[in-house]
Amino acid sequence: MTISYTLKVANARFGGFSKLLFRWKGSIYKLLYKEFLVFILLYAALSVTYRHLLNKSQKHLFSKVAQYCNRSTDLIPLSFVLGFYVTLIVNRWWAQYTSIPLPDQLMCVISSNVHGKDDKGRILRRTLIRYANLSSVLILRSVSTRVLKRFPTMDHLVDAGFMTQDERKKFESLHSDFNKYWIPCVWFTNLAAQARRDGRVRDDVALRLLMDELNLYRSKCSMLFHYDWISIPLVYTQVVTIAVYSFFAFCVIGRQFLDQDGDLDMYVPLPTLLQFFFYAGWLKVAEQIINPFGEDDDDFETNKLIDRNFQVSLLSVDDMYQNLPPTGKDKYWNESTAQPPYTMATVAETLKPSFMGSTFDMRMSDGSEQNQQVDVSPNMTRIQTPRLNRFLAAAASPAISLKNFGKSSRNHHQLLRARAEGAFPSSSPSFYRREDPEAVGHIEEEETENEETTLSVTPTSDSHLGVSYKPKNTEIQGKELPHITVMEASNDRNSITDHPSG
Repeated sequence: MTISYTLKVANARFGGFSKLLFRWKGSIYKLLYKEFLVFILLYAALSVTYRHLLNKSQKHLFSKVAQYCNRSTDLIPLSFVLGFYVTLIVNRWWAQYTSIPLPDQLMCVISSNVHGKDDKGRILRRTLIRYANLSSVLILRSVSTRVLKRFPTMDHLVDAGFMTQDERKKFESLHSDFNKYWIPCVWFTNLAAQARRDGRVRDDVALRLLMDELNLYRSKCSMLFHYDWISIPLVYTQVVTIAVYSFFAFCVIGRQFLDQDGDLDMYVPLPTLLQFFFYAGWLKVAEQIINPFGEDDDDFETNKLIDRNFQVSLLSVDDMYQNLPPTGKDKYWNESTAQPPYTMATVAETLKPSFMGSTFDMRMSDGSEQNQQVDVSPNMTRIQTPRLNRFLAAAASPAISLKNFGKSSRNHHQLLRARAEGAFPSSSPSFYRREDPEAVGHIEEEETENEETTLSVTPTSDSHLGVSYKPKNTEIQGKELPHITVMEASNDRNSITDHPSG
């Protein structure tokens, strides 16, 4: 049966988990003790052989081999391979549990939408839910050893009341090379359609709801079948197993205590034993839960689930059909705020305020400027973006400032008036082309302490620009100007091409 210790860890306290270490059933000790004893015996045998049966030259050779094996353990990525494998196994284990079909939703739909208090109505509801339970038992017989041992033949299912003799004959007369767990689901759909024709199911909406819930139930049965059919690839399991066994095969030799000066000689390799306990135990966990439909301590209790599902579903569709307690005014009928009472053990919880949000208690001073409301308009002053970004965004803004343009060559000055015919290919779109033909763009140097020149760009046509370079300082006019690079941009703002101006 499943080992449950949830109540033991309901509250965190000193030594909470340590009390779980002394349990045997379902423990790692029960899973691992045989492999652990084998490892200890092999290690002890090699240790005795090295200490008492080898001569000096043989001990020297054994020491070389042991050192080589100890270094080789670092080459096996055991933590990565084993950790990923166990994570995959745990996720698969929980997904298989959530795929076990439960009749709770289906039985509620049957009880509320298949009508009739007479014997025919009772037979109809009980037969529908029995077909659903029969389908789950058939699939669990196919995947769970516990269920197969409980119902080894179809006669056992008849004796248990999951099917009648006539249904068994009909079931066996239908030949198929595949698993036939789906046959009771087909019987369910045909019987529900007949109930709709007879008026037991009063409208098509109710019939559709019945079919949807049955399909959901059948899909879970199908998922169990496919989980049993499609396993984790065998090569992955083999790789992980070989990695663990080879690692500890090297450890048996490489972790021996050798007769070397300065080394501590201990008979019991405690760190190595702990390492074996952790890694081999990790592998045993994966081995136990890779198929949770077996008979291990923590495997799913499928027989208990069958008993619960069959009993609860029949109770809900038969004894509870339109069997309601009387309705009336509740205790808080005349109260606007309902407050259920507390016991003395829980009354302290009422002293804690309700959580209203993480910023509920945040306070800001009433006179703070941050609390004043302002109207947002497009004419508000914006924070200046970096000059390079503004230059790249020139298609949207024709006025761009260049800081310290030509600053490094203050000794070369002359007035430059250049046309862009040779710099800008005619096939390329204009950088400053606008829908308005009279739009004019220009670039001016910003007035700063270090700025000494101004670059102006004036469009002369739809595809050409006029570029002028004028020194800001009149004292350097007339001297040779530095080399200028004229940049061409297409409609794509991120596409800029350099053209030397000569």
